Amino acid sequence: MAGLAAAFGSGAMTNSIAELEDTDCILVIGSNTTENHPVIAARIKRAARLKHKTLIVIDPRRIDLVRHANIWLRHRPGTDIAVINGLMNVIIQENLQAKDYIAARTEGYEALKDTVAKYTPEYVEQISGVPADQLRQVARLYAQAPAAAIVYTMGITQHTVGTDNVKSLANLAMLCGNVGIEGGGVNPLRGQNNVQGACDMGGLPNVFSGYQAVTDAANRQKMAAAWGVSDLPDYVGMTMTDMLPAIPAGKLKALYIMGENPVISDPDSDHAVAALQKLDFLVVQDIFLTETAQLADVVLPAASFAEKEGTFSNTERRVALIRRAIPLVGQSRPDWQIIGDLSRRLGYDMDYANVEAIFNELRQVTPSYAGIL
Repeated sequence: MAGLAAAFGSGAMTNSIAELEDTDCILVIGSNTTENHPVIAARIKRAARLKHKTLIVIDPRRIDLVRHANIWLRHRPGTDIAVINGLMNVIIQENLQAKDYIAARTEGYEALKDTVAKYTPEYVEQISGVPADQLRQVARLYAQAPAAAIVYTMGITQHTVGTDNVKSLANLAMLCGNVGIEGGGVNPLRGQNNVQGACDMGGLPNVFSGYQAVTDAANRQKMAAAWGVSDLPDYVGMTMTDMLPAIPAGKLKALYIMGENPVISDPDSDHAVAALQKLDFLVVQDIFLTETAQLADVVLPAASFAEKEGTFSNTERRVALIRRAIPLVGQSRPDWQIIGDLSRRLGYDMDYANVEAIFNELRQVTPSYAGIL
């Protein structure tokens, strides 16, 4: 996909939540913010209603924020890229792009310009149903704002072209010089509590903690030294959407699921159940006997947030220390203790004294967490 390139964060807000109240323009796309992120939605509403900031909503549905918006683009589902490319087409055609910023801080501008050239407002209207004049109005509002923030959620990411959706939004932000400035940015709101923390810790198949690629030899050597092993695998593992189809194909025999309920969260529940039932061995570690746990051969009772200590990282990467509020209930145990015991029985002595010891190691091997005390 042709586009601009610049230094860009991995999956987190480039700006703080507080800045949303004082930016000049907020563009919300693919996010029912009021229902899913009510605290952040309250700031957006205050910005629009009390501080008279420009609010643009792009969504197929009439979500609550539409009541407070200056303009609402109601596009057909799945046409996000066309709409975003159309906005960039107007911005370039009307000479509203941030020329100095593009020259100094990005590359690939000419390729982007060529890509969006055909996405005229009239062409985008045919694809998306968004009136050409409304598209022009939104492009001008966004591009002419001194600082403009883009806010999105899973309505952008949870598509077969979700990655390209995000890249398009990043292109739009950089085209107008809105990355690296106060009140600007591309700001994804995480779908679940502490998803940001889980990803920061390396809960992805292609990275160690802090988004350090497993395919990089230097990263593997650093982590191997920290863990006292001679070598680490260099291949990228499966995502959840890879795993379920791999089960009936005979490529996956056992699965260990922590804090996830694919029977409910998978878009095809029957497909998920059928796949999980074909496993030779299924382990579920959770605080409830979920629909997925009911299919498991072994269920490991995990402690809830109130029963354990550690940290949570929110959608703007603010790391908060949590303390145990109640004693452990029944046979529940903190996740790190369960994993440590299992690791020892499998032959690797994962011997941490407490959560502080884990965090100290994390600070040593993860640049983005190095300065946290």
